[in-house]
Amino acid sequence: MSRLQLVRRFDPAPITTVLCDADGNLFPSEQPAFDTSAQITNRFLVRFGVPERYTAEQLRKSATGKNFRTTAVDLAVLGGVPIDPALASGRPYARIATSADVAAGHALCADELKDWVARERRHVTARLVATLRPDSRVQHALRALAARYALAAVSSSATARLDACFTATGLDDLIPAELRFSAEDSLPVPTSKPHPAVYLHTAEVLGIDPDQGLAVEDSVAGVRSAVAAGFVTIGNLMYVPNAEHGVRSRELMDAGASAIADSWSALTLYLLSLQASAAVAQPFPCRLNG
Repeated sequence: MSRLQLVRRFDPAPITTVLCDADGNLFPSEQPAFDTSAQITNRFLVRFGVPERYTAEQLRKSATGKNFRTTAVDLAVLGGVPIDPALASGRPYARIATSADVAAGHALCADELKDWVARERRHVTARLVATLRPDSRVQHALRALAARYALAAVSSSATARLDACFTATGLDDLIPAELRFSAEDSLPVPTSKPHPAVYLHTAEVLGIDPDQGLAVEDSVAGVRSAVAAGFVTIGNLMYVPNAEHGVRSRELMDAGASAIADSWSALTLYLLSLQASAAVAQPFPCRLNG
């Protein structure tokens, strides 16, 4: 049975647009993506002499909601790799590369990071194209929502990966390419959730105020990103492993989610029922005789 738990009350009346996270929310891409990404991540760590290695499951639990660019730099900093000053923003413990580090090939520079990001993107995208299939539960829910709301996708993932996933899952017509926003590619400087930049950019392009958008996210990083941008956010557990529902629910609540749904069906029924109730509550226009 589909369920939704309300955590914080919100006013549905101003909402015109549903902003959907993509990976792990619109399609079950997390596991196959991390299976492949872990291989690239470990090669990256070998390149820089970092001894730690990560399984797909370890990466999934620690990096869900973030893109490879951010994860790679975070792991490099954790491993003591000297990095380009341009990559150190927001990382106070980063070891800044010297000219000697760069000359010796020991430093992570922006150009090499770009190459690793492109490599990971190619491999993961190919895996997702071969793995993902349409899910009628998501399609039906989005079609029902589209009758009342505008829809957009807001993701940390690269545009090429998003486009491939939307095609593979049959969602191209519901959220076309021009309504997909990528923290990797849509911004002047690539970033990742939990930074709110991609949500702020989406709002600017769509011309909506924070109270006009409602975000749907499955990850802590995603909820923090949307909430920091001012959007009411619902946590969606549909593709979260059942054994993790309890922990993930609490984490999403703590991150600022206003409600937690266990499926797109529950989320859609709740939103449409709110709109129906609000419509009934509206007073009928009348003329005053005087």
